[in-house]
Amino acid sequence: MMLRYLGSTKNLAGCVGGLTGVVLYLTGVVGWVWPLVVVALYLAGALLAPGEKVRLVPDTSASLRASLETMVASVTAQSSRLPSSSVDTVRRIAEVLSDLLSRPDRLAADPDLRHAVERLAGTDLPVSVQTYLNLPWWFAARRASAGEELVAQLGLLEAEAHRVAERFYAAEIDRQADHTRYLRDRDA
Repeated sequence: MMLRYLGSTKNLAGCVGGLTGVVLYLTGVVGWVWPLVVVALYLAGALLAPGEKVRLVPDTSASLRASLETMVASVTAQSSRLPSSSVDTVRRIAEVLSDLLSRPDRLAADPDLRHAVERLAGTDLPVSVQTYLNLPWWFAARRASAGEELVAQLGLLEAEAHRVAERFYAAEIDRQADHTRYLRDRDA
């Protein structure tokens, strides 16, 4: 607890205030009451500094990225049981989601987007693959519709992952378009 306070914004602002009091003493502005001035300026800085941000929602990005990597490795290991191209589709979806999860601060700024990414990475994709892999191999091989269902689900999940990525990178896309317009207008 004490170590946490030492690195806090309030302590740092208080230290700046206290150092200001020492500088005032060394320059002769304050006399023998300098210890009181140092303490008063420290307290003023510590009280006026903004508090630390409260984070009630835990950051699950790192654990979801690790889960995605584990799932891709597991799917790759069991590729002979899966319909053709489904392993590549799982890899592509995991790549998009992993990229989004590698920017947790950006995700935290948009709760709806964060929820969509966490749902895709933590529930939808694993459930689709897990449900198919939990079927006995002989049943899944005999019943082609099970494989078709998985391929259809992965197609829908890939499309959704790309829609979420479009929303995630919308500001960068707009900035790039603005810069293109600027360059065209500048040459005109």
